[in-house]
Amino acid sequence: MASVLTAEVPVATDRARTGAIILARHGEPALSRKVRLNADEYRTFWASYEVLGLLPGQTPPDSLLRFVETCGTLVASTRLRSIESAEALARGREFTRYEMLIEAPLPPPRWPSWVRMSPKMWGFWARVWWWFFNHHDGQETRREAERRADEAAAMLAKLAQDGEDVVVLAHGFFNFMIGRSLKRIGWRCAWSEGYKYWSMRRFERVR
Repeated sequence: MASVLTAEVPVATDRARTGAIILARHGEPALSRKVRLNADEYRTFWASYEVLGLLPGQTPPDSLLRFVETCGTLVASTRLRSIESAEALARGREFTRYEMLIEAPLPPPRWPSWVRMSPKMWGFWARVWWWFFNHHDGQETRREAERRADEAAAMLAKLAQDGEDVVVLAHGFFNFMIGRSLKRIGWRCAWSEGYKYWSMRRFERVR
């Protein structure tokens, strides 16, 4: 009886690589935080923070520069501090600016004028009031910002699907929100430097 030879059919064990998404925070803005403000003054402070660029003389970290040199796509928000951060890293290469990547709003609680705090403390309490008590003062609500973060995460995932890494120069809290959205659609935070200026968090697709 003749033996039957069967050829092994190779089975694909891995799909094509998806690029990583690096969420990076912009550099330090050109606005001193060594002041004490009441709620109305902080509202003016934040409005200035939103339009100003970077404090001159900063040097981006080498690790972030290397990521930008090798990434397939570099994107930034439309705020000047993010654009100037991307320019400092891009060294002439093109990058795209997306309004959907701007920071979530920080309207301060309407507390009495005798309550005076540092901008850092106002930022903390404004975020708490916005996040937990829906204090938006006519600006974007938490629910609206979460929808925007979902849209941004989907857009970044699409950019990374061809295997090229994506670097995002945006903002501390909204990057946090994008990270939450990425996790919901199958990404994980592989490592993190926190949320300080120029810091990075790397997200990878869960296989």
